[in-house]
Amino acid sequence: MTAPLLRLDDLRASVSDGHGERKQVLHGVNLTVAAGEMHVLMGPNGSGKSSLAALLAGREGCEADGGAAQMDGEDILALAPEERAARGLFLAFQYPVEIAGLSLTVFLREIYNRRREREGEAALDPMSFMRVLREEMAALSMDPALTRRAVNAGFSGGEKKRLEVLQMALLRPRLALMDETDSGLDVDALRIVSDAINRHRDGGRGFLLITHYSRLLAGLDPAPDYIHIFDGGRIVRSGGADLARRLEEHGYGALSEVA
Repeated sequence: MTAPLLRLDDLRASVSDGHGERKQVLHGVNLTVAAGEMHVLMGPNGSGKSSLAALLAGREGCEADGGAAQMDGEDILALAPEERAARGLFLAFQYPVEIAGLSLTVFLREIYNRRREREGEAALDPMSFMRVLREEMAALSMDPALTRRAVNAGFSGGEKKRLEVLQMALLRPRLALMDETDSGLDVDALRIVSDAINRHRDGGRGFLLITHYSRLLAGLDPAPDYIHIFDGGRIVRSGGADLARRLEEHGYGALSEVA
C-alpha cells in the first residue's frame, strides 16, 4: 500500500516564549494528504496554523513534543530543513524577508538547477534559465526589472508574495505549504496567484493552504478537496468547500466545536 504524501499523527509542538520557557502551540494534529489533493487550513489568529507550517518546514525554535509527521512514509522531523526541501517540501512564507546582497536571478537559477540535478536533468546555463524565468514571471505579471535586484529588495508586499509563488513554480515541489499567500494582495494579484496555483495542481503534487478568508478559494478550480478549521492547536472540524462558506456566514466561534 502506497504511503500518503503527508501524514500527521497526534502531532504536538512548542515554541519558546522568549523568557526561557516553552509554550505548546500544537495539541495533537491529525491529518492525511494524498498526492493530488488540496487541503485548506482556516482558523483565527493564534490558533497554530503557521506554527504547523513552520514545524513541517523545520524552522528553528519550533520543536515537536510528540506524535509523528511523515512524508511519503519517511519521518521528516528527523531531517534537516534542506533535506526536507530536497524531498520536495516547499514553504511559501507568510512574511518573506529581504536578503541583502543576494542576486534574485542567481538565487532562482541556483534553486532551479539544484532541483533539475536531483531529478537527473542537466543544469541550465544562464541564458537558457533566463528564458524559463521570463516565461514564469510573465505568467505572474511580474516586472522583469525585479531580476536586477537582491531577493525581495524594495519589493512591495504583493511582489514578495508573487515571488514565493514563482519559487514554487520553479521548484515544482511534491508538497507545497502556502502560509497566507493571499494576505496583502489586491483583487487582481489574488486572481494571478490563484491562477498560478491552479496551473501547478496535478496528480502527483499536494497542497496545504493556510488562510483566514475564503476569497482565495473562490479562484481555485477545481475547489479544494478538504477544508479544515484549526483552533487551539488542532483540527476541530473538516468538510468540503461548503464549510468555508458556512464559516463566512457564521464565523469561527459557531464552527469551532470539535466534530
